Amino acid sequence: MRPPLNGMLEYGLYVDDVARAAEFYERVFGGRVMFQNERIAALDVERQAVLLLFKKGASVDSVLTEAGFLPGHDGEGTQHFAFAIEADDLDAWDAWLVENGIEIEGRINWERGGKSLYFRDPDQHCVEVATRGTWETY
Repeated sequence: MRPPLNGMLEYGLYVDDVARAAEFYERVFGGRVMFQNERIAALDVERQAVLLLFKKGASVDSVLTEAGFLPGHDGEGTQHFAFAIEADDLDAWDAWLVENGIEIEGRINWERGGKSLYFRDPDQHCVEVATRGTWETY
């Protein structure tokens, strides 16, 4: 029998400039920077998850630390992820993104009743804010 999960803990994006990406996500989403150096930034996402911003190419090699073995990883190209929002907050998010000079690239009305706004971060990753009714599970 499979042990239970408690949700998604971390999501990693690979970026050209860690400081620039951290400033964007902190300004737009209010994610508090918990840790940052030239290679990585870790942002708190509503005390529910962690957004990790990795400098492209800087985590390819595995590392043995005092805490243990950290396997290497990296990514290329534009990535996608979504933040969950309440339906009552969709218009406020629309206005907030425009106020911050962020072009909304797409709007979707999903068949289950959910709605999504799509836009790009400074590294051209596709970011989404989505309401309930987007997926069977949300």
